Amino acid sequence: MIRKIIEINEEKCNGCGLCAKACHENAIGMVNGKAKLLRDDYCDGLGDCLPTCPTGAITFVEREAAAYDEAAVEANKRKKNRQWPIQIQLTPVNAPYFDGADLLIAADCTAFAYANFAKEIQKGKITLIGCPKLDPVDYSEKLTAILEQNDVKSVTIIRMEVPCCGGIQNAAVTAMKKSGKFIPWQVLTVSVEGEVL
Repeated sequence: MIRKIIEINEEKCNGCGLCAKACHENAIGMVNGKAKLLRDDYCDGLGDCLPTCPTGAITFVEREAAAYDEAAVEANKRKKNRQWPIQIQLTPVNAPYFDGADLLIAADCTAFAYANFAKEIQKGKITLIGCPKLDPVDYSEKLTAILEQNDVKSVTIIRMEVPCCGGIQNAAVTAMKKSGKFIPWQVLTVSVEGEVL
């Protein structure tokens, strides 16, 4: 069928990943440092990605394309968000749920200290947890391997305000640097009173 769908100009794409993050259908992914339309049937043609592109690499075109398949999009979201285990030491380095994922690296106390953790922080993210004080390991090597071997869209680090939680933040930042990839990231800090600072 002929329909409106996005087109990405690879020459204009700077690899920032903002469009992939804005695409709620997971139709856009980062491949070799460039945004790519992964499946025509995942693109709803509404263009949530357009205003996020700082270089104007995304436009609409009308062309032969598979019809938008909402059921397939929803099934893909459920599949991508299904993961086990979540402990950093136990999770595999390469798993399908990491590709195109918004990764959440959490100090394990944060899920218990912040009451809306699952609804506000974890929702839609692939989650890895650990305790830098109790686990006798440097997470940076494992996290580096995960970032190097998978197409992670973004990283959110959540930690408690206590000094020992700095270890999880340091490991994640070190891993992002060692991976050699530009991945949008942020750090959230939870107070001992259970509020995001």
